[in-house]
Amino acid sequence: MRRFCTIAAACAVCLSSVGSVLAAGDTIRLSVGAGDHDRVNTPVCVPVDAPAGAKSVTLTDVAGNPIPAQLTAPGLLGDGARGKSELHFVLPSLKRGESLRMEAAFSADPPPKGFAWKGVPDEYAELSLGNRPVLRYMCLKLTDANREDAFKVYHHLYNPAGTRLITKGPGGKYTHHRGLFFGYCQVTYGEGRRADTWSGRGTPETHAAFLADEAGPVLGRHLVEVDWQGSDKKPYLKEQRELTVYNTPGGNLIEFASRLSTTGGKVKLDGNAPHAGFQFRADQEVAEASEKMTCYLRPDGKGQMGQARAKAFDLPWDAISFVLGEDRYTVLYLDRPENPKPAEYNERTYGRFGSFFRYELDEGKDLRVRYRVWVQDGEMTVEEAAALHDDFVAPPAVTVR
Repeated sequence: MRRFCTIAAACAVCLSSVGSVLAAGDTIRLSVGAGDHDRVNTPVCVPVDAPAGAKSVTLTDVAGNPIPAQLTAPGLLGDGARGKSELHFVLPSLKRGESLRMEAAFSADPPPKGFAWKGVPDEYAELSLGNRPVLRYMCLKLTDANREDAFKVYHHLYNPAGTRLITKGPGGKYTHHRGLFFGYCQVTYGEGRRADTWSGRGTPETHAAFLADEAGPVLGRHLVEVDWQGSDKKPYLKEQRELTVYNTPGGNLIEFASRLSTTGGKVKLDGNAPHAGFQFRADQEVAEASEKMTCYLRPDGKGQMGQARAKAFDLPWDAISFVLGEDRYTVLYLDRPENPKPAEYNERTYGRFGSFFRYELDEGKDLRVRYRVWVQDGEMTVEEAAALHDDFVAPPAVTVR
């Protein structure tokens, strides 16, 4: 589990030297406060006024120790960063109530290597950390001939070693369950028109465009545009969907962010917990070979093997532990209080779980959601899951001087 990795491990990816610092004074000082929680390998994002021409940043603590850092454009829901840049780093360790001073020096040099994007047009885009793949966006161009494979866009996840996918694609039990997916089985738009992005029969989600991407030593991120199409093949909703993967020891930490906007008039999102909202589906092998070895971990403790809860409301987090081949994995699903509520959670032992809420969009009333997913080898504890949730909903406070 990542929370017990050493500081040295967190800093294993070394930054380049200060190099071509833009000008004297192109530095800032930071003070990071842990707040009410112990911090270990915690992602931190700070809006900063980076100088023109800055492409990278060197971050050091008061003792001169380097901490891998990355400069990016504002994220999808980073309202506090509008007109600014974002400085990202993974805080190695900081005890509750303590603070740490740092200095960041901006440079015109390109960022150090780390994450990288590659892909095949109209098929997929894949993110790797070095030679290790971590995530794949499935965006097969929809045609009449390939509808079964392409009626929804989604993200596959790899295991922490990058040796296999742990999520499900088309076919199997059930073909409409795929990877990390966000959609609704009951959508009403226009003059009482209906759509179903879950099964996608005539009203699919389709990839519209790649809008932006980032890659460096701390994170890999991309922003895509997804069309929620009606039966007339015109979008009634336009979605900007952003996936971010952080370079954290001990597992893969993925953040999902989405902003949905109507193309005109009200749109009602409805359905039920097994067929709507933000969901994860494990590889088909779980349903076929290891379902009895699936168990769930929740804030009230570990459930029994081969059992799942059909209903729960407004959980801060939920986790599934399942077996593929000879290996056990845990996937932790992290919610935020700001996401619409009530949120109904639903679990299945064959490997699908997540939550859903009802929502009505209108012109000027978008839907904005953020979740995180943590993937690790083996099982985890309630305390470890809660610590990851604390990092997400109550991150360290940072003062820029």
